[in-house]
Amino acid sequence: MTDPVLPPARRQRIESVDILRGVIMILMALDHTRDYFGMPGNPTDPATTTIAPFFTRWVTHFCAPVFFLLTGTGAFLSLRRKSPAELSRFLFTRGLWLILLELLFTRTLGWTFNLDFHVMVLVVLWALGWSMIVLAALVRLPTWAVTTFGATLIVAHNLFDGVKAASLGAFAPLWGILHVQSLIVNTRSLVVFVAYPLIPWIGVTAVGYGLGQLYSWPADRRQALLLRLGFAFSLAFLALRLVNVYGDPSRWSARKSVAFTLLSFLNTTKYPPSLLFLLMTLGPALLALRALDGRTPKVLRPALVFGQVPLFYYVVHIPLIHGIAVIVCYLRYGTAHWMFETPDLGHFPFSQPPGWGYPLPIVYLVWAGVVVLLYPLCHWYAALKRRGGDRWLSYL
Repeated sequence: MTDPVLPPARRQRIESVDILRGVIMILMALDHTRDYFGMPGNPTDPATTTIAPFFTRWVTHFCAPVFFLLTGTGAFLSLRRKSPAELSRFLFTRGLWLILLELLFTRTLGWTFNLDFHVMVLVVLWALGWSMIVLAALVRLPTWAVTTFGATLIVAHNLFDGVKAASLGAFAPLWGILHVQSLIVNTRSLVVFVAYPLIPWIGVTAVGYGLGQLYSWPADRRQALLLRLGFAFSLAFLALRLVNVYGDPSRWSARKSVAFTLLSFLNTTKYPPSLLFLLMTLGPALLALRALDGRTPKVLRPALVFGQVPLFYYVVHIPLIHGIAVIVCYLRYGTAHWMFETPDLGHFPFSQPPGWGYPLPIVYLVWAGVVVLLYPLCHWYAALKRRGGDRWLSYL
């Protein structure tokens, strides 16, 4: 059985994909605004958090899985304009570009506003770049094989949770890159911390590639499968989490109240994303794709702009939030030197001034301002990409 061939198109976009991507980009700005302006502490620890901070953080858990999923979907949809060989070359070069962007720009001129490379934290663009490079090799295979490969990584990677990097000797850094959040270099001159181990993210991207095939199907068939898959993923999360045996290294437990027991139940592992974390986030994402298929709610139309230029949004929103934090810090303390210092790993992305941190209403207010400021910039860049034929525009 051969894969379906998508009909040729002149850069026609799938609105439901762009809307969902745009929504999660907006939520991503909330997470990073909370990083710079929120109160200290772990908002997802049921033992120390309260309900509002927990769900402010929890809702942003949808960002990375959906972003990786739709990256794979977008790659498949590119086959309407590219041959498999052309797509493979594009994914490889774009993946390298994202890794360089992570190492040379977002870490320095984005997160910290300095050129100190002593502490390197490898996060989203690092993992996305490698996921694209792996997908560049996979796209020459049948779509079912790519999807099966990705699903296997997602379902099976928690089988290896018991393998400790320290037990692997010289291969410990490689295990840190692939499977467990860890320091892979720790010297006086250089610290490298892998925050996004690669295996599950590669799996999500490959499954997203398979998802793209659905957009060559008739709408009713596609919508029916999206609905079934969305419910199946969500029910699988509930069933596996209730059993509390496999799918996440962190088990839930009864707490001081029903509400806090629910927080423990929902507090799945993101670093790396466990099977349960991915079922919890991707199930609702598939249901959202079904709900948005063929209709664009008026209230969500602005999200289309963000969803059309996700990398530009990502690159711009971090220094924008950081810049606002610099202004607020200077107005409050008369100096803002903390905002330009390289933090230790326990205080990433910046060294907090004494007494720094604002309640959630302030965080939400700053977040709203950031999204409003980003809209005209992204609208301009989206229009530029539509008008222009420059190949470099496809890399940002």
